[in-house]
Amino acid sequence: MHLTTTPVRPRLGERIMAVINRDPRTAPHGTRNDALLAAAAVALAVCLALSTDDARRPDALGWTLLIAAHVPLVWRRRRPLLVFAAVVALVLPYHALDNNHSAPVPASFIALYTVTVTQRPLRTLVVSGAGLGLSLAAMLTFGGDRQAVELLRIYGWVFAVIFVGIDVRYYRQYIAAIVERAERAERTREEEARRRVAEERLRIARDLHDLLAHSITLIGVQTSVAAHVLAADPERLDRETVAKALDDIAETCRTARGELRTTLEVLREQGSVGETRGPLPGLDGLPDLVEAARLAGARVEQSVQVRQLPPAVGAAAYRIVQEALTNAVRHAGPEPAVRVELYEEGGVLRLSVADEGIGPRPGGSPGFGLVGMRERARSVGGTLDAGPRGQGGFEVTAALPLTLLEGAR
Repeated sequence: MHLTTTPVRPRLGERIMAVINRDPRTAPHGTRNDALLAAAAVALAVCLALSTDDARRPDALGWTLLIAAHVPLVWRRRRPLLVFAAVVALVLPYHALDNNHSAPVPASFIALYTVTVTQRPLRTLVVSGAGLGLSLAAMLTFGGDRQAVELLRIYGWVFAVIFVGIDVRYYRQYIAAIVERAERAERTREEEARRRVAEERLRIARDLHDLLAHSITLIGVQTSVAAHVLAADPERLDRETVAKALDDIAETCRTARGELRTTLEVLREQGSVGETRGPLPGLDGLPDLVEAARLAGARVEQSVQVRQLPPAVGAAAYRIVQEALTNAVRHAGPEPAVRVELYEEGGVLRLSVADEGIGPRPGGSPGFGLVGMRERARSVGGTLDAGPRGQGGFEVTAALPLTLLEGAR
């Protein structure tokens, strides 16, 4: 069963307002509509010309000029000024021949209205004034005072057309400005939503990298220890060492599984993107990181001399130390000596993780660890440096302000 919905047809008033609000130069089917308008104006002009007495009815030349004056209206949207000039040029001799003066008025008003709604008001006034002046000059020259007074009476409506056209023009500009502001606001909202989504994706990527890279590195080191014990001397198997290594692997897996479950639960929660967060890790988790690194074979010394930190700063420091210890266990060689130091100085948390190992292998594929640490530091308005030490090994240092900058996350 297929359900079809019938589109709601706009009401007559809504369609009329849409036509008024729309710029005539961008309206669809403009040429076709103008051709129909010109045909209707010709029919009206013929009726007006035939309704007068025989003395004022156009002759053959008058009919030719009258009908020809309506032809340019087909292109009034494309060339409004040129069309108006053509209509005036054809209407002037028509009036000079003392034909029915009412017949060409609709065509003249249509051309004039098009100029007023598409051109600047000053240009409209200059053009309409020039047209009226030429008409009066022609009537005074060829038709006498009576025809000039009659023409002036007819063209008294010119000012009404001018003011209506200018008013419509300003109204359309007002509507266009409102629409533009609404579109700009919508684009701003969309860009803000995309930015927040990108920031959230980056945060999730950092969290997953910090979690999985740390856990997988520890599991790899502990597995290597167990494999080494099994292969070193099968005749004198150290079952206690193997069992401890396997227990450490199991514990690391349980911890990683728990943190991963917490992260996934946060992602599934409903709410605005980027606002729903799980509990942030802090410096109270540093002992666990140090103990895990020691189980992986590193000789870690720590010195933590800090008071209570803002949650975001504590989380950033935790993740930086976690990644630095992971890199030390992975790249610094067997049983590396690592020193972790955190202290406050001048409203800034100073962080240092230095090892005395061999450092990363030259030519190795770059990972996301250093990039992630720098992003962690920038997220709270801090800075991070990492590189080889002069006396050997590798060092990561960071400066994290204890007072978050505006906009820091």
